[in-house]
Amino acid sequence: MGIYNREITGEVRKVIIGKNEVADKVMMAILAGGHILLEDIPGVGKTTLALGFSKSLGLDYKRVQFTPDVLPGDITGFTVYNRATGVFDYKQGAAMCNLLLADEINRTFSKTQAAMLEVMEERQVTVDGVTYEVPKPFVVIATQNPIGASGTQMLPESQLDRFMICCSMGYPDTKSQIRILKERLNAQPLEEVRQVSSAEEVLRMQEDVKQVYVSDELLEYMTVLCEVTREHGNVELGVSPRGVLALCQMSRACAYMRGRDFVKPDDVKYVFIDVCAHRLVLNAKSVMNHVRAEDVLQMIAEEIPMPKIAKS
Repeated sequence: MGIYNREITGEVRKVIIGKNEVADKVMMAILAGGHILLEDIPGVGKTTLALGFSKSLGLDYKRVQFTPDVLPGDITGFTVYNRATGVFDYKQGAAMCNLLLADEINRTFSKTQAAMLEVMEERQVTVDGVTYEVPKPFVVIATQNPIGASGTQMLPESQLDRFMICCSMGYPDTKSQIRILKERLNAQPLEEVRQVSSAEEVLRMQEDVKQVYVSDELLEYMTVLCEVTREHGNVELGVSPRGVLALCQMSRACAYMRGRDFVKPDDVKYVFIDVCAHRLVLNAKSVMNHVRAEDVLQMIAEEIPMPKIAKS
Protein backbone atom coordinates (compact mmCIF):
# COMPACT_ATOMS: atom_id res chain seq x y z
CA MET A 1 0.00 0.00 0.00
CA GLY A 2 1.23 3.48 -0.87
CA ILE A 3 1.73 6.46 1.42
CA TYR A 4 -0.49 9.53 1.75
CA ASN A 5 1.03 12.67 0.24
CA ARG A 6 1.00 15.07 3.21
CA GLU A 7 2.06 17.99 1.04
CA ILE A 8 -1.52 18.23 -0.27
CA THR A 9 -3.11 19.42 2.96
CA GLY A 10 0.08 21.37 3.71
CA GLU A 11 -0.54 23.53 0.66
CA VAL A 12 -4.24 24.01 1.52
CA ARG A 13 -3.31 25.25 4.98
CA LYS A 14 -1.58 28.20 3.34
CA VAL A 15 -5.00 29.67 2.55
CA ILE A 16 -7.15 28.25 5.36
CA ILE A 17 -5.67 29.48 8.62
CA GLY A 18 -6.53 27.71 11.87
CA LYS A 19 -8.86 25.14 10.26
CA ASN A 20 -6.53 22.15 9.93
CA GLU A 21 -9.16 19.65 11.08
CA VAL A 22 -11.63 20.77 8.41
CA ALA A 23 -8.95 20.54 5.71
CA ASP A 24 -7.99 17.04 6.87
CA LYS A 25 -11.60 15.80 6.83
CA VAL A 26 -12.23 17.21 3.36
CA MET A 27 -9.14 15.34 2.16
CA MET A 28 -10.40 12.16 3.82
CA ALA A 29 -13.68 12.46 1.93
CA ILE A 30 -11.81 12.91 -1.37
CA LEU A 31 -9.69 9.83 -0.65
CA ALA A 32 -12.85 7.90 0.24
CA GLY A 33 -14.36 8.82 -3.13
CA GLY A 34 -17.10 11.00 -1.64
CA HIS A 35 -18.53 14.49 -2.03
CA ILE A 36 -18.24 17.32 0.50
CA LEU A 37 -20.78 19.87 1.72
CA LEU A 38 -19.43 22.98 3.45
CA GLU A 39 -22.15 24.77 5.39
CA ASP A 40 -21.61 28.09 7.08
CA ILE A 41 -22.23 31.80 6.92
CA PRO A 42 -20.70 33.78 4.01
CA GLY A 43 -17.11 34.97 4.22
CA VAL A 44 -15.44 32.29 6.36
CA GLY A 45 -13.43 30.65 3.56
CA LYS A 46 -15.60 27.84 2.15
CA THR A 47 -14.89 28.69 -1.49
CA THR A 48 -11.23 29.41 -0.76
CA LEU A 49 -10.86 25.96 0.79
CA ALA A 50 -12.29 24.31 -2.32
CA LEU A 51 -10.06 26.34 -4.64
CA GLY A 52 -7.03 25.48 -2.51
CA PHE A 53 -7.72 21.77 -2.94
CA SER A 54 -8.23 22.10 -6.68
CA LYS A 55 -4.81 23.76 -7.05
CA SER A 56 -2.86 21.49 -4.71
CA LEU A 57 -4.37 18.32 -6.20
CA GLY A 58 -3.78 19.47 -9.76
CA LEU A 59 -7.30 18.52 -10.81
CA ASP A 60 -9.29 19.90 -13.71
CA TYR A 61 -11.98 21.92 -11.96
CA LYS A 62 -14.98 24.02 -12.82
CA ARG A 63 -17.01 26.36 -10.69
CA VAL A 64 -20.74 27.03 -10.81
CA GLN A 65 -22.25 29.91 -8.87
CA PHE A 66 -25.74 28.59 -8.20
CA THR A 67 -28.60 31.03 -8.65
CA PRO A 68 -32.29 30.49 -9.48
CA ASP A 69 -31.58 30.86 -13.22
CA VAL A 70 -28.96 28.06 -13.38
CA LEU A 71 -30.43 25.35 -15.63
CA PRO A 72 -29.87 21.56 -15.65
CA GLY A 73 -28.08 21.95 -19.00
CA ASP A 74 -25.49 24.15 -17.34
CA ILE A 75 -24.54 21.10 -15.27
CA THR A 76 -25.09 18.20 -17.66
CA GLY A 77 -24.38 19.90 -20.98
CA PHE A 78 -26.67 20.07 -24.02
CA THR A 79 -26.86 19.16 -27.69
CA VAL A 80 -26.68 21.57 -30.63
CA TYR A 81 -27.64 20.76 -34.21
CA ASN A 82 -24.65 20.78 -36.55
CA ARG A 83 -25.73 21.83 -40.04
CA ALA A 84 -22.51 20.59 -41.62
CA THR A 85 -22.87 17.01 -40.36
CA GLY A 86 -26.62 16.84 -39.91
CA VAL A 87 -26.33 15.47 -36.38
CA PHE A 88 -26.59 16.90 -32.88
CA ASP A 89 -23.26 17.62 -31.19
CA TYR A 90 -22.86 17.32 -27.44
CA LYS A 91 -21.56 20.41 -25.64
CA GLN A 92 -20.10 19.62 -22.24
CA GLY A 93 -21.54 21.09 -19.05
CA ALA A 94 -19.80 22.01 -15.82
CA ALA A 95 -19.87 18.43 -14.54
CA MET A 96 -17.27 17.32 -17.07
CA CYS A 97 -14.30 17.87 -14.78
CA ASN A 98 -12.47 16.23 -11.87
CA LEU A 99 -13.53 18.70 -9.20
CA LEU A 100 -16.81 20.58 -9.40
CA LEU A 101 -17.15 23.54 -7.05
CA ALA A 102 -20.87 24.05 -6.53
CA ASP A 103 -21.00 27.44 -4.86
CA GLU A 104 -24.14 28.21 -2.79
CA ILE A 105 -25.83 25.05 -4.01
CA ASN A 106 -29.00 25.73 -2.03
CA ARG A 107 -29.89 28.81 -4.10
CA THR A 108 -31.13 26.92 -7.16
CA PHE A 109 -34.33 25.05 -7.96
CA SER A 110 -35.41 21.40 -8.03
CA LYS A 111 -34.73 20.55 -11.70
CA THR A 112 -31.12 21.67 -11.39
CA GLN A 113 -30.81 19.81 -8.08
CA ALA A 114 -32.07 16.67 -9.85
CA ALA A 115 -29.30 17.03 -12.45
CA MET A 116 -26.76 17.34 -9.63
CA LEU A 117 -28.24 14.26 -7.97
CA GLU A 118 -27.52 12.03 -10.97
CA VAL A 119 -23.95 13.16 -11.50
CA MET A 120 -23.12 12.88 -7.78
CA GLU A 121 -24.49 9.36 -7.43
CA GLU A 122 -23.89 7.80 -10.84
CA ARG A 123 -20.80 9.76 -11.97
CA GLN A 124 -22.56 10.31 -15.30
CA VAL A 125 -24.94 12.71 -17.03
CA THR A 126 -27.78 11.94 -19.43
CA VAL A 127 -28.55 14.35 -22.26
CA ASP A 128 -31.28 13.61 -24.82
CA GLY A 129 -31.22 9.94 -23.86
CA VAL A 130 -27.44 9.55 -24.23
CA THR A 131 -25.27 8.89 -21.18
CA TYR A 132 -21.83 10.43 -20.75
CA GLU A 133 -19.42 9.43 -17.97
CA VAL A 134 -17.62 12.17 -16.07
CA PRO A 135 -13.80 12.05 -15.72
CA LYS A 136 -12.12 10.12 -12.90
CA PRO A 137 -11.66 11.05 -10.15
CA PHE A 138 -14.82 13.12 -9.74
CA VAL A 139 -15.51 15.13 -6.60
CA VAL A 140 -18.18 17.71 -5.79
CA ILE A 141 -17.30 20.30 -3.16
CA ALA A 142 -20.48 22.23 -2.51
CA THR A 143 -21.01 25.25 -0.29
CA GLN A 144 -24.26 26.40 1.18
CA ASN A 145 -25.35 29.25 3.38
CA PRO A 146 -27.48 28.50 6.45
CA ILE A 147 -31.17 27.87 5.85
CA GLY A 148 -33.03 31.13 6.42
CA ALA A 149 -30.45 33.29 4.68
CA SER A 150 -31.87 35.36 1.85
CA GLY A 151 -32.66 33.30 -1.26
CA THR A 152 -31.85 29.89 0.23
CA GLN A 153 -33.95 26.74 0.35
CA MET A 154 -33.49 23.35 1.96
CA LEU A 155 -31.74 20.65 -0.03
CA PRO A 156 -33.83 17.46 -0.30
CA GLU A 157 -32.86 14.62 2.06
CA SER A 158 -32.02 12.42 -0.93
CA GLN A 159 -29.38 14.90 -2.08
CA LEU A 160 -27.96 15.53 1.38
CA ASP A 161 -27.47 11.77 1.69
CA ARG A 162 -25.18 11.86 -1.36
CA PHE A 163 -22.66 14.04 0.46
CA MET A 164 -20.19 11.91 2.36
CA ILE A 165 -19.54 14.61 4.94
CA CYS A 166 -20.86 18.02 5.94
CA CYS A 167 -18.41 20.37 7.67
CA SER A 168 -18.71 23.84 9.14
CA MET A 169 -15.81 26.28 8.90
CA GLY A 170 -16.72 28.59 11.76
CA TYR A 171 -15.14 31.93 12.61
CA PRO A 172 -11.35 32.05 12.99
CA ASP A 173 -9.94 32.70 16.44
CA THR A 174 -8.26 36.03 17.20
CA LYS A 175 -4.69 34.93 16.36
CA SER A 176 -5.81 33.30 13.10
CA GLN A 177 -7.80 36.38 12.09
CA ILE A 178 -4.78 38.64 12.67
CA ARG A 179 -2.59 36.28 10.62
CA ILE A 180 -5.16 36.33 7.79
CA LEU A 181 -5.11 40.13 7.79
CA LYS A 182 -1.32 40.29 7.68
CA GLU A 183 -0.98 37.73 4.90
CA ARG A 184 -3.56 39.43 2.70
CA LEU A 185 -2.39 42.99 3.01
CA ASN A 186 -0.16 42.76 -0.06
CA ALA A 187 -0.72 39.29 -1.51
CA GLN A 188 -3.30 36.66 -2.43
CA PRO A 189 -2.41 33.38 -0.66
CA LEU A 190 -4.18 31.29 -3.32
CA GLU A 191 -1.45 32.32 -5.74
CA GLU A 192 1.11 30.69 -3.44
CA VAL A 193 -0.57 27.26 -3.48
CA ARG A 194 1.54 24.77 -5.46
CA GLN A 195 0.38 21.72 -7.34
CA VAL A 196 1.79 18.75 -5.41
CA SER A 197 -0.40 15.95 -6.74
CA SER A 198 -2.30 14.84 -9.85
CA ALA A 199 -5.45 13.02 -10.92
CA GLU A 200 -3.44 9.83 -11.30
CA GLU A 201 -2.06 10.07 -7.77
CA VAL A 202 -5.52 10.77 -6.33
CA LEU A 203 -6.83 7.62 -8.04
CA ARG A 204 -3.88 5.67 -6.64
CA MET A 205 -4.55 6.89 -3.10
CA GLN A 206 -8.27 6.11 -3.46
CA GLU A 207 -7.33 2.54 -4.37
CA ASP A 208 -5.01 2.41 -1.34
CA VAL A 209 -7.90 3.41 0.93
CA LYS A 210 -9.94 0.48 -0.39
CA GLN A 211 -7.20 -1.85 0.88
CA VAL A 212 -7.38 -0.58 4.48
CA TYR A 213 -8.53 -3.41 6.76
CA VAL A 214 -11.73 -3.12 8.84
CA SER A 215 -12.37 -5.80 11.46
CA ASP A 216 -15.77 -7.42 11.98
CA GLU A 217 -15.94 -5.82 15.43
CA LEU A 218 -15.61 -2.36 13.92
CA LEU A 219 -18.17 -3.09 11.20
CA GLU A 220 -20.60 -4.03 13.96
CA TYR A 221 -19.66 -0.90 15.93
CA MET A 222 -20.39 1.35 12.93
CA THR A 223 -23.68 -0.43 12.29
CA VAL A 224 -24.84 -0.11 15.90
CA LEU A 225 -23.94 3.60 16.02
CA CYS A 226 -26.12 4.28 13.00
CA GLU A 227 -28.94 1.93 14.02
CA VAL A 228 -29.31 3.80 17.32
CA THR A 229 -30.01 7.02 15.40
CA ARG A 230 -33.05 5.38 13.79
CA GLU A 231 -34.62 4.63 17.16
CA HIS A 232 -33.53 7.72 19.09
CA GLY A 233 -36.27 9.76 20.77
CA ASN A 234 -35.10 13.01 19.19
CA VAL A 235 -34.88 11.69 15.62
CA GLU A 236 -37.56 11.45 12.94
CA LEU A 237 -35.27 10.02 10.24
CA GLY A 238 -32.03 8.27 11.13
CA VAL A 239 -28.85 7.42 9.24
CA SER A 240 -29.46 5.44 6.04
CA PRO A 241 -27.53 2.34 4.91
CA ARG A 242 -25.68 4.66 2.51
CA GLY A 243 -24.63 6.65 5.56
CA VAL A 244 -23.23 3.54 7.26
CA LEU A 245 -21.18 2.80 4.15
CA ALA A 246 -19.95 6.40 4.11
CA LEU A 247 -18.89 6.06 7.75
CA CYS A 248 -16.90 2.95 6.88
CA GLN A 249 -15.18 4.58 3.91
CA MET A 250 -14.34 7.75 5.85
CA SER A 251 -12.92 5.68 8.72
CA ARG A 252 -10.64 3.86 6.27
CA ALA A 253 -9.50 7.16 4.77
CA CYS A 254 -8.83 8.49 8.28
CA ALA A 255 -6.66 5.48 9.11
CA TYR A 256 -4.82 5.84 5.79
CA MET A 257 -4.02 9.51 6.39
CA ARG A 258 -2.77 8.56 9.85
CA GLY A 259 -0.33 6.10 8.29
CA ARG A 260 -2.09 2.82 9.09
CA ASP A 261 -3.43 -0.02 6.96
CA PHE A 262 -6.18 -0.88 9.46
CA VAL A 263 -8.99 1.04 11.16
CA LYS A 264 -9.13 1.77 14.90
CA PRO A 265 -12.25 2.70 16.91
CA ASP A 266 -10.85 6.24 17.30
CA ASP A 267 -10.96 6.67 13.51
CA VAL A 268 -14.67 5.87 13.48
CA LYS A 269 -15.44 8.21 16.36
CA TYR A 270 -13.37 11.01 14.78
CA VAL A 271 -15.51 11.17 11.62
CA PHE A 272 -18.87 9.98 13.01
CA ILE A 273 -20.53 13.38 13.46
CA ASP A 274 -19.26 14.83 10.17
CA VAL A 275 -20.62 11.83 8.25
CA CYS A 276 -23.97 11.54 10.01
CA ALA A 277 -25.19 14.93 11.26
CA HIS A 278 -26.56 16.17 7.93
CA ARG A 279 -28.38 12.85 7.40
CA LEU A 280 -30.49 13.17 10.55
CA VAL A 281 -33.97 14.68 10.51
CA LEU A 282 -34.95 15.69 14.04
CA ASN A 283 -38.56 15.49 15.19
CA ALA A 284 -40.68 18.56 15.84
CA LYS A 285 -40.18 18.46 19.62
CA SER A 286 -36.41 18.47 19.23
CA VAL A 287 -36.52 21.37 16.78
CA MET A 288 -38.69 23.39 19.17
CA ASN A 289 -36.24 22.70 22.00
CA HIS A 290 -33.28 23.75 19.80
CA VAL A 291 -31.67 20.31 19.95
CA ARG A 292 -28.90 19.91 17.35
CA ALA A 293 -28.13 16.79 15.36
CA GLU A 294 -24.50 17.09 16.48
CA ASP A 295 -25.57 16.94 20.13
CA VAL A 296 -27.64 13.79 19.53
CA LEU A 297 -24.74 12.07 17.78
CA GLN A 298 -22.29 13.10 20.50
CA MET A 299 -24.54 11.50 23.11
CA ILE A 300 -24.79 8.31 21.04
CA ALA A 301 -21.01 8.17 20.55
CA GLU A 302 -20.49 8.48 24.31
CA GLU A 303 -23.13 5.86 25.17
CA ILE A 304 -22.01 3.12 22.76
CA PRO A 305 -18.80 1.49 24.04
CA MET A 306 -15.93 1.30 21.57
CA PRO A 307 -14.80 -2.24 20.80
CA LYS A 308 -11.34 -3.52 21.65
CA ILE A 309 -9.45 -4.82 18.67
CA ALA A 310 -6.49 -7.17 18.79
CA LYS A 311 -4.53 -5.55 15.94
CA SER A 312 -2.60 -2.43 17.04
